[in-house]
Amino acid sequence: MEVITNIAPQDLMPAIRCAVDLASEKTLNLERRWNVPGCAPVFTAGGRYTARSWTQWTQGFQYGNALLCFELGGGNELLAASRRHIVADMDAHLTHTGVHDHGFNNISTFGNLRRLVLAGRVESNEWELHFYELALKVSGAVQAARWTRLLNGLGYIHSFNGSHSLFIDTLRTLRVCAVAHLLGHALLSEQDQHVNLLARLLAHARTSALYNIYYGEGRDQYDSPELRGRTAHEAVFNPASGAFRCPSSQQGYSPFTTWTRGLAWAMLGFAEELEFVQSLPSGEFGVEGVPEKSDACAMLERAARATCDFYIRQASARDGICYWDTGAPGLPRLGDWQALPADPFNDFEPVDSSASAVAAQGLIRLGRALGDDGSDYTRAGLSVLRRLLDEPYLSTDPHHEGILLHSVYHRPNGWDSIPPGCKVPCGESSMWGDYHLLEAMLLVTRMAEGSYYTFFQNK
Repeated sequence: MEVITNIAPQDLMPAIRCAVDLASEKTLNLERRWNVPGCAPVFTAGGRYTARSWTQWTQGFQYGNALLCFELGGGNELLAASRRHIVADMDAHLTHTGVHDHGFNNISTFGNLRRLVLAGRVESNEWELHFYELALKVSGAVQAARWTRLLNGLGYIHSFNGSHSLFIDTLRTLRVCAVAHLLGHALLSEQDQHVNLLARLLAHARTSALYNIYYGEGRDQYDSPELRGRTAHEAVFNPASGAFRCPSSQQGYSPFTTWTRGLAWAMLGFAEELEFVQSLPSGEFGVEGVPEKSDACAMLERAARATCDFYIRQASARDGICYWDTGAPGLPRLGDWQALPADPFNDFEPVDSSASAVAAQGLIRLGRALGDDGSDYTRAGLSVLRRLLDEPYLSTDPHHEGILLHSVYHRPNGWDSIPPGCKVPCGESSMWGDYHLLEAMLLVTRMAEGSYYTFFQNK
């Protein structure tokens, strides 16, 4: 990846302002059109959002998009629509015991609303704020209860595949446990056992760092030093014994290659949780199963650095955009693809811009968390975002309902739309891609203004 050495947040503001106007109009148009009871929009086909009944993990992004557009400068209609839907449609997501993605649905809705209230951007009464905070407490506890216990203090929030399955995606949803902890909440389990949500968050992160992330230390035949940061989508365990069995992948090409959206979830998840742990007082550590603060920070930083380094050196093309999997079988037919800008219109393997949007924020947040030592990561994240804010990635066609083009959902299952005349998926959008582009835009806007925001801030 070629990193722009002199790039600054202010340099992206003209493109961000243009993108906000486009995104606000598209978000409102989708709000007016969408009428599929019980189903959330997931990805586009022919430029129109469609549903896929699975876990409805994208509904929070639909309403979260409206909140982010409002915060970035959109009109009050966006705020009114999102508030109405969040109250009417999101209650089932708070108590959904069958999924690992509470942080996706509920931080993007209740979490963003709470943050806007605390920042004075949204007028509310005391009970409305309590409502949002109660929702976040419930969601964090329900998420933490989906637990597989391992030996030596390890464990994980298991995926919807079952108690044997640890998804790397969950690193990005852990933030709901962080917010619930910040609000003073805990999980009460059998016989009123008190479960510290910070301890559970860090145990999950540590387990993910040990088993989903590779550090070039010879864990298997493919764990070589030049592939440090390789990420497995899924780690499989024997829940009865607590033993690790093997890496796996549901959405990637293989267990021994890196599905790039999984890599991006790890980049952003570890970086965000590092920010969170850094913000907490030292007195919250070393008690109730919570490790010492220095140990927690070291674990999170190691995983965040490894995955971010892998993205920069191995997973991205010259312009910072990634294909859907680093081992996708058609990549060699593209030649020296890492030395060239990504080509979403090629005949062999699709680009996944949604992974790049998530990765951009992960790079920036890691850079911020590292202070003076993190400037290279910050510049890398800004370089990726600048590319995404330009064509062919920014959707400028008012008739296309997506905001970020060339997103891929599930390549192995063949769920993505392939346009006429093309050989691989391209030209389509996803709810999570649109949301994470907007979230990265908000982050950079705040940085350009001389401020900074996090998902866990209390004011």
